[in-house]
This record gives sequence, C-alpha cells and structure tokens, in this order.
Amino acid sequence: MVELETHEISAVFHALGDSTRRRMLLSLSCGPRTVSELAEPFDMSLAAASKHIKVLEGAGLVRREVRGRTHVCRLEPEPLADAHAWLSFYEGFWNGRLVEMQRLLRAEAAASPSSAKQRGNRSKAAGTD
Repeated sequence: MVELETHEISAVFHALGDSTRRRMLLSLSCGPRTVSELAEPFDMSLAAASKHIKVLEGAGLVRREVRGRTHVCRLEPEPLADAHAWLSFYEGFWNGRLVEMQRLLRAEAAASPSSAKQRGNRSKAAGTD
C-alpha cells in the first residue's frame, strides 16, 4: 500500500471535501487566477474565498504569489497524484472483490439450471407437480 504522511493525505482529502474548493481547483487547472477571479463564480467575499484558498494552500494544492495588492494562485498538482495513488490501492482491492463476486455469480448461474431441473424432477416423481 502507498505510504503517505497521515496529516498530508488528510489535508488533501479535507480540501477536496468541499465543492467550492474543488471548483476553485478546476478553475486553476486552466491557469493562474487571482483571488477575485476565484471568488467571482461563488458570489462570496474575498475574505471567504481567501479562507478556502488557505485550506487549499495548507494541503499543498495551491501556491499563492503576492504581486503588490494582487494575490495570484497557481495549482500545485503533486498532492493530487499522492491522493490518486492512495485511492488506487483501494480501487485494486475493490476490483478484486468484484471479480470474485462475478466469479461466484457465474458459478451459481451455471449451477442453477440443473438445480432447478432436479427440483422439478423430484416434484414430478413425488406427484406434487
């Protein structure tokens, strides 16, 4: 399994747990944005947007650069790769479980027609049909 610092991965998933922050990251995937540009689609104050950005910064997902009075944010995708690696372990685990379930269902389906036929034959032989 992928070993990551508990705090780091928890911070990434916490940051991704909010739809506003996910939409901000999506916007940043197209290029750098100012805090005003990130806040605009949400009808929120710059202070509220800044709080969301601080969470993203704390998770290492965003880097903020101050240019005079303007704060420009850039996406830092590396922590997303770490989260993906962590999730990939569980994807493999669940895919393995689903393959096993599919195998069991196919085995059951293959056995079912003969089982139903045997039950029908027993009913006819007993005269209970």
